[in-house]
Amino acid sequence: MGIYCFGDFELNEDSRALRLVGREIEVQPLVFDFLAILLRHQDRAMSKDELLETLWPGVTVTEASLQRVASLARGILRQGGMETALRNLPRFGYRICLDQLPASENRAAQADAGGKPWNPGLPILTARAAVAGRKWQEAAASFAKADAADELLTADLEEWALALECMGRPAEAIPLLARAVTAYGVAGERLRAASPAITLARIHLERGELAVAKGWHKRAAQLIDSATDSREHGLWCWMGARIMGTEAEPEQALALAEQAFAVGRDLEDPVVESLGLIYRGFFKLCLGETKSGQEDQDFAAALGLSSDVDPVVGGILYCNILWACRNFGDWARANQWTLGYEDWCRGHGLEDLSGSCRLHRAEVLGVHGTLKEAEALVRAALDQLALDAPWATGDALRVLGDIHLAAGDLVEAETAYRASHAAGWDPQPGLALLQLEQGQAEAAFSALERSLVGNGWPTLQRRGMVLATLAKVAARTNRRGRAKEVIAELETQPQRWPMASIRALTAEAKAELFIQEERLAEAVRELQTACSRWNEIGSPINAADARLSLAALLIRLGDHTGAELELGTALAVANRVDSSRLMRRGEELKGLLAGTQKAAVGSV
Repeated sequence: MGIYCFGDFELNEDSRALRLVGREIEVQPLVFDFLAILLRHQDRAMSKDELLETLWPGVTVTEASLQRVASLARGILRQGGMETALRNLPRFGYRICLDQLPASENRAAQADAGGKPWNPGLPILTARAAVAGRKWQEAAASFAKADAADELLTADLEEWALALECMGRPAEAIPLLARAVTAYGVAGERLRAASPAITLARIHLERGELAVAKGWHKRAAQLIDSATDSREHGLWCWMGARIMGTEAEPEQALALAEQAFAVGRDLEDPVVESLGLIYRGFFKLCLGETKSGQEDQDFAAALGLSSDVDPVVGGILYCNILWACRNFGDWARANQWTLGYEDWCRGHGLEDLSGSCRLHRAEVLGVHGTLKEAEALVRAALDQLALDAPWATGDALRVLGDIHLAAGDLVEAETAYRASHAAGWDPQPGLALLQLEQGQAEAAFSALERSLVGNGWPTLQRRGMVLATLAKVAARTNRRGRAKEVIAELETQPQRWPMASIRALTAEAKAELFIQEERLAEAVRELQTACSRWNEIGSPINAADARLSLAALLIRLGDHTGAELELGTALAVANRVDSSRLMRRGEELKGLLAGTQKAAVGSV
């Protein structure tokens, strides 16, 4: 048993205490033991088998457990700017290296060893403790005071930037990260400088500043140089995948995401591995590998979120899945992940949800019929997105249009859709559905055909929803050949389009075709299928729409009892969700039903 001093840390095995600049910090028992073992044997590398046997004597555990402990240990060391001291040796084990600390860390250790008095009230100590406690506002304020007092290490600049991002103020993190790149470079730590450069590329990309993002990405490549087996190279590949996706190059994006995943897997780095995997899944979805893409994404989130990743990485993992769910109309899965995302955010000090999180939740609420709450949430999302992800503003306006359309506010819906288009987003298929309501079926058809052109990820991922809506509009405009062609594309690739929402829309499109061909009994069966699919994912408004179409058919077929039943259910939904559009349509059919019933009685 001994006492080990390294950097600003002191680990005391006898008292089982770990201190950072004199202040004891909380650490899990297994993490403490892991660090103690590596410090005790700092003259050599420890194999995975040795560590597993020492940490879990007589118990069979997987390497994933050791990987999680190492990840938590690295997070502890990061508080003192020493995460690079813990080295992962691929396919062997771990080692703690204290003889080659970065220059900035050596300077801090030497200053402390030189007798500089420890002051528990130092702002930098408060800032680091606040980061550990996920108190982001306190951390940011304390880092600012520490900066004024010249107390910051270079690693603190990155933590300060993280705190600002977690507060929804990424623009303020930019100059801090640029300072970090410069400081690491001056200290000769070129590889470490690549990490804040990659973060700068990400922030600028999310702000819609592609040219600047590409510039920082190239700067990171220069800093990484030939270190292609490094964590930084894995992050660089992941960021490259995102840039390629933005430039509508999904195949290249997929290849880079695959590289990032491979680097993370070889290094046993859960952050790099999960980020590479989540984007590998994302671009597989774009390219039609739906099942494999979903599996990649779900596993990536489970891997990353069980490895104590920071809130920004966790947010990226969650948001990536939710974007894909929403684009595919995969509402059941979207609802599960959205609820989990909200809980995760609150558990990581993110009481104010990000703009993307609000947007995800708003669309799910709109699908489930909670229209007033959905509208309030998407308006709040628009305010926040202006700060943290302005590129998504157009999508938020599209969602707002969908909510107004569901409620029957057609003028407001058109205003939102037009604003979405002006912001550079394609507001389909909602705009086409609005045009159908307005009697502009030809315009709806042309707009949907245009929506299928392009190779950007939103276009590729929304293809199933757009195709199914196009088939419906094609049938209604007497383009039966085109309608059948589109339905065939959807139905002959069930593995690509397994989502209940796409199958429901396809059933509605087939019903439109059958109605055009006077095959009403077959149309009834398709609309019953659509109702079932919409109910399966908890979408009462869409189900009510299908029921009203079904009621109209049953009236034509003389099934007044069946029509009355469908109308009653649809009108109950219309009243519950306060949709004037559904109410108007229901009342019209109610009048038609009453008239046909009276005529039937009069003819007897």
